[in-house]
Amino acid sequence: MSTERLAFMIGLLGSVHCIGMCGPLAFAVPSLKQGWAFLVLDKLLYQLGRIISYCFLGLMIGLIGQQIWMAGFQQGVSIFSGVLIVMAACSRLFKFQVFKHTPSFFLKPFHKAFNYALKHKANHLIIGLINGFLPCGFVYLAMAGALNTGNVSSSMTYMFWFGMGTLPLMFIATLSMGFTGALLRKRINRVIPYFMLCLGIWFIFRGLELNIPYLSPAGTAQGVAECR
Repeated sequence: MSTERLAFMIGLLGSVHCIGMCGPLAFAVPSLKQGWAFLVLDKLLYQLGRIISYCFLGLMIGLIGQQIWMAGFQQGVSIFSGVLIVMAACSRLFKFQVFKHTPSFFLKPFHKAFNYALKHKANHLIIGLINGFLPCGFVYLAMAGALNTGNVSSSMTYMFWFGMGTLPLMFIATLSMGFTGALLRKRINRVIPYFMLCLGIWFIFRGLELNIPYLSPAGTAQGVAECR
């Protein structure tokens, strides 16, 4: 599976979670102009804002990841990322939390930004931009994948396709005010930890370089894993 397809799949699964967690925020943003066309445009601008933020996160992660790859630590990063993803999956499966509450000082800037954005003419675009930076497990999961791409452009591309994966359901949901029912979200949320577990194990195996085709390729002479 290509990294773009993987990123898109993570985004698609994450969008079901996002509808339940971030959906109410998207639903609450008012359209300042009347009419169906303006409503569609506003909701598209909201999605665009999120994707721009994800690409920026990809840029930041890519700069870090590129230095790590140049230093030859990519295998360790892959294993470490995999361990974190497995821990996150286990926290969902076994119902425990490492951090029960997000520190209030971290969220205060977001609250102020939201209050400003709601009154702005470009409120949907601005709130989409802010929303892209909010703490979210699936964004962290995507960033872990982007970190392992090895360069800035690939990292940004990875986060772009993650954002594109979240777009279809989120866009339809914001237009229809609750496209997916609670029962469907609950069922898909049950599957998500197992997907995360498989992804985390894959990262770990990839970092171990066990010479298993498509799962754990052997390192090259320079100690860099060949990932195709």
